[in-house]
Amino acid sequence: MDARFAALRERNEKALVAFVTAGDPQPECTADVVVALAGAGADVIELGIPFSDPLADGPTIQASSQRALDAGMTPPRVLDIARLVRARSDVPLVLMGAWNPVLQYGPERFVLDAAGAGVDGTIMTDLTPEEAGEWKRVCDRGDLDTIFLLAPTSTIARMALVGKLSSGFIYCVSRTGITGVRADVPPDLPPLIEQIRQRTDRPVCVGFGIARPEHVAAVTRYADGAVVGSALVDLLHRERDNPRLPDIAGDYIASLKAATKDSAAPGAAGAGGGG
Repeated sequence: MDARFAALRERNEKALVAFVTAGDPQPECTADVVVALAGAGADVIELGIPFSDPLADGPTIQASSQRALDAGMTPPRVLDIARLVRARSDVPLVLMGAWNPVLQYGPERFVLDAAGAGVDGTIMTDLTPEEAGEWKRVCDRGDLDTIFLLAPTSTIARMALVGKLSSGFIYCVSRTGITGVRADVPPDLPPLIEQIRQRTDRPVCVGFGIARPEHVAAVTRYADGAVVGSALVDLLHRERDNPRLPDIAGDYIASLKAATKDSAAPGAAGAGGGG
């Protein structure tokens, strides 16, 4: 991921990060969709690990997780999808999910198997940084980046801790509440990003509510990247029976990626790096 963000800075581009629930709309097409997203310009792909008790996910991703579980998705099958993607693409892959499935799998075995499948990093959405010291050490031994979340409610102390623990990038939640498409970008986002930047040299990518090119353009004026999740998951579900599904998803991502170019953030020169 460090190399990907460095290449983006050289091209004066920002990152587009795309979230896909592994196994939705069908397990057998997830790898094809991810490869299409990467080919269309997605710089990082988050593969969601389906879980029956999500905490921050809104209705769209909750429903996609349940559909994937109903289709038989498990953490080992998510890793199988990662292997299929890695055989066809060098796009950075991040596994995103709740801590419970990883705990049940066994953290050390999970990291070993994830690294072997070609995964580059993890986001454990409900593992707080204060409790993540051992997980960070396990991931470091497996050469996996550890990406933590910050939100408008994060304290200065937590920002400093996340800035220290995170590698790859920092996921900045643009608003409080659950995931889902929104109509606008919060006005208090720029000062939040500035506060985070004062405490880290990691790239800062913003998610929650990103759906349209104008959202991406607004966010990447200040941040190093934008994360699209619910809007993409909605699209995949709507077009689930369309044989052109990967191409349709790729066209959507290409429209968002175009908005990341030539959007150098004020005061962001040199931001990012580390791993």
